[in-house]
Amino acid sequence: MLPKGNMQALMKQAQQMQKQMESAQKELESREVSGSAGGGMVTVTATGKKVLRSVKIAPEILAEDPEMVEDLIVAAVNQAMQKVDELTQDTLGSITGGLNLPGF
Repeated sequence: MLPKGNMQALMKQAQQMQKQMESAQKELESREVSGSAGGGMVTVTATGKKVLRSVKIAPEILAEDPEMVEDLIVAAVNQAMQKVDELTQDTLGSITGGLNLPGF
């Protein structure tokens, strides 16, 4: 068991870390990232909390090949989600000291 002074310091540090995490999560909600595919023919935008905000498709490819358009959408979304993961790691990594906490 930790001495009382050490326990209080640890609790204070945990509370401070929790406040920083809450602030970082709010920041992530307000940030946006984009992913694109097909040389920019499909672009998606998502928030830092992985909420898809928009999908833009170049009109000239809509009539050409529907399956290709579907594939480009998937690729663009996957790229945006990868960017969200990187943004999350960058934002929360400094708070957690590199710990990989589930759910963040």
